[in-house]
Amino acid sequence: MSDSPGLEERLRKIRLFLCDVDGVLTDGTVWMGGGGEMKRFHIRDGFSLRFLQQAGIRVGWISARPSPATTERAHDLKIDFLRQSPEPKVTVIESLLRELNLPWEQVSFIGDDLLDLGVLRRAGFAAVPSDAVPEARERAHHVCRHPGGHGAVREVVELILKAQGHWDAAVAKFAS
Repeated sequence: MSDSPGLEERLRKIRLFLCDVDGVLTDGTVWMGGGGEMKRFHIRDGFSLRFLQQAGIRVGWISARPSPATTERAHDLKIDFLRQSPEPKVTVIESLLRELNLPWEQVSFIGDDLLDLGVLRRAGFAAVPSDAVPEARERAHHVCRHPGGHGAVREVVELILKAQGHWDAAVAKFAS
């Protein structure tokens, strides 16, 4: 794991959790045919996003590729912000940050590919799945043990919640 110095401090500042979809929330596979599109999402990744929201951290997905499957999953999980746009992700996120009056240092972002490089460079806490492209890995504060679509999001959520003192409360709800 290649974590940068000051990781705990970065994690404590996070108020907005954003991530790419294909290759982060999914393993990057898209099944097409028969009149539709299907994607595989890891249940623990989705479950952990609810923990963030319960801790007061807003959650958003940023994708350059509009997809009905992504929209359906975001609706199912009650994601706060879904932006599916061919515009550069930095532009999309800067618009969201103006709307929320938040600085980049309060943003956590998980990305995996070249389209994510500008956001990874700006985010207060940048993470990548273990199978991210080398250029993305170089810009990350944290490289996950897990690949995209297989628990990388959950791993980052746990880091944030532990640093902010919310993890034990999340676990306690299910421990009795």
